[in-house]
Amino acid sequence: MKFFKALACATAVAAVALSSTVASAAGYPERSITMIVPFSAGGPTDTVSRLVAEAMSKDLGQQIIIENVGGAGGTLGAGRVANAEPDGYTVLLHHIGMATSATLYRKLAYDTLKSFEYVGLVTDVPMTIVARKDMEAKDLKGLIDYAKTHKDTVTVANAGIGAASHLCGMLFMSAIQTALVTVPYKGTGPAMTDLLGGQVDIMCDQTTNTTKQIQGGTIKAYAVTSPKRLDVLKDVPTAVEAGLAGFEVGIWHGIYAPKGTPAAVTERLSKALKVALKDPNVAARFAELGTAPSPEADATPAALKAKLESEIARWKPVIQSAGQYAD
Repeated sequence: MKFFKALACATAVAAVALSSTVASAAGYPERSITMIVPFSAGGPTDTVSRLVAEAMSKDLGQQIIIENVGGAGGTLGAGRVANAEPDGYTVLLHHIGMATSATLYRKLAYDTLKSFEYVGLVTDVPMTIVARKDMEAKDLKGLIDYAKTHKDTVTVANAGIGAASHLCGMLFMSAIQTALVTVPYKGTGPAMTDLLGGQVDIMCDQTTNTTKQIQGGTIKAYAVTSPKRLDVLKDVPTAVEAGLAGFEVGIWHGIYAPKGTPAAVTERLSKALKVALKDPNVAARFAELGTAPSPEADATPAALKAKLESEIARWKPVIQSAGQYAD
């Protein structure tokens, strides 16, 4: 008899918990949401996040507050979200580093594929191969020849292990089959500052961080990594056009929630994301930065999950070949 009473009590408790979760999901959101950006303020991912968060807030009826949690190539911020309450009030906006960190880091405080729920893809930002403004090379072929000839002294800046600029730099060195001197910084800001000052030679970074500098003539652009030229940088050839066969890479961004977040909540966030990506202001600002919102079909949990899985598989051999790991 005691067993049946205990079982009935446990069942009742579970039912109450379930009904509470359903009710909570139905009224979501009832307060502000924190969006963790795992990189420093002012960087390209931060720029994307703030544009999207503002537009999503309008549809959700609650403010999305950006919190920058930089460090360890974005893994500190991702870990914060993995361990947060799965109630939809803490989410993560991360870029391609979500996939590459699974191989780059020997130890992670979370399981990349098992510690998160998915909301949707946000945008896929092209990269640019750029150099200090007084770089001697006139075109990409000349830059590659220069890099190979001076491989022991040519410096390639990046924003730290796991950053988009680090990944693109690795891919560039792999493509030209030449190891160059890499110079890691604690963020995109200081890396760009030293490129502007001529303290480093080359960087491969997102259009969201380089477009205005290219347009202003403060750095020299050699190629974009998109399949076709960008309207905002019409005079800059694609890497393929410039002679680097097969060199196409984009830094995609997605939104995640902690594992166990109710499906109704992630679907509500996905709906708000779709609305945000159709916002004319978001589209216009993205265009100015050389990118575009993801199509509606990609702003879904299923699309982001598929992208993450495929990108882990794509980058694993590149990272293993380069032998650049982080503890």
